[in-house]
Amino acid sequence: MSFVPPGTGWPGDPATADTPVAHDPAGVRRLAAGSDDLAELTARQSVCRACPRLVEWREEVATVKRRAFADETYWGRPVPGWGAERPRVLLVGLAPAAHGGNRTGRIFTGDRSGDWLFASLYRSGLAERETSTYAGDGQRLIDTRVVASVRCAPPANKPTPEEKAACFPWMARELALVAPYVRVVVALGGYAWQAMWPALREAGYELPRSRPPFGHGAEVEVRHGDAPVTLLGCYHPSQQNTFTGRVTAQMLDSIFEKARSLAL
Repeated sequence: MSFVPPGTGWPGDPATADTPVAHDPAGVRRLAAGSDDLAELTARQSVCRACPRLVEWREEVATVKRRAFADETYWGRPVPGWGAERPRVLLVGLAPAAHGGNRTGRIFTGDRSGDWLFASLYRSGLAERETSTYAGDGQRLIDTRVVASVRCAPPANKPTPEEKAACFPWMARELALVAPYVRVVVALGGYAWQAMWPALREAGYELPRSRPPFGHGAEVEVRHGDAPVTLLGCYHPSQQNTFTGRVTAQMLDSIFEKARSLAL
């Protein structure tokens, strides 16, 4: 088996053997729209098979593995949103890493980007622990939730436009379900910033007519109903960015400390 079958005991697995599976983009749209709560939505996200290239890649990675993780079982399925059910802060990323979320079953967990991200969230009072290494490790996000615009690890970290479009209803529905509580949305990287805007619009947010450019510290106020919501841009804590100094711990802390002060 090149992935963890749903309902077989993986920590935090939201699905069961009876969870309905989307096999094409139309199935994604139907199952996302029909999800009445986060539990139902994340279960359906976690068993999606709508994009053949991504299914093949994530399961190949889970079978071949990286040498450092050769003795581990890989999740090998889409990685659902994770964190607080009534978040005040929402973090948006692009997609899981092949040997990170695709291995652990939890977004940003078990890779270098996650090491930087969760350490900063911990320092900023938004995570209970400074590390996130595997599902069931006791990590808990405080008033915070993490989602990705594409739920499967893509080859070369580059989902196609068709794959982004197919996955779009999952994120739009998740944003709609948490919208009554969210007061700050942080986009981790330019790709997430681009993907976030149409999903926010679909989820009922009032947005400016022109999309502001992405940048670290970019800040825009929008509304959901009568509530103001702040959108923040944050450079992605990728290895390339952290190794070159484009992103520092202080830069991340400044974003998440601001997010916390605005949201809580």
